Amino acid sequence: MDKMNQALEKMKMLVGMEVEEEEERQAASLEANGSFSFMDDFNRSCTLSTKQSMLVFFNPVKFGITFTFGNLLSLGSTAFLIGPKRQVTMMLDPVRIYATAIYLASIIIALFCALYVHNKLLTLLAIILEFGALIWYSLSYIPFARSMVSKVMVSCFDTDF
Repeated sequence: MDKMNQALEKMKMLVGMEVEEEEERQAASLEANGSFSFMDDFNRSCTLSTKQSMLVFFNPVKFGITFTFGNLLSLGSTAFLIGPKRQVTMMLDPVRIYATAIYLASIIIALFCALYVHNKLLTLLAIILEFGALIWYSLSYIPFARSMVSKVMVSCFDTDF
């Protein structure tokens, strides 16, 4: 358990999050006493997600790098599960070729903005573009999902009364 905590501490330092030794000591004493409850776990996860969301706005370059590498790892993991040849043929399927091209282009744009340009606003916009492309790419694997989402969005934002 100690090794996992140390690895988590190193990851927090790598991403740029503050390492809070006091909370860790408190968590270790609670676990040692056996009074570790659901609410303690829920509180820690909410605090972590709040810190992660603050990382998006205060340091979008680091978040952009980690988010983009996470997306690349997810593509690699699906290629590992179904095989790289089948992954590429599914990505180049005529139904999802445009979604794949936009998704891969958004990954390249996000990495370019985060690593080369170092502009927080451009990186934040690239992250938003990448997230939207990820959703659209993921919807291409669900039958009729993109057409349904398109119809819902048109009906929600239609200005004709």
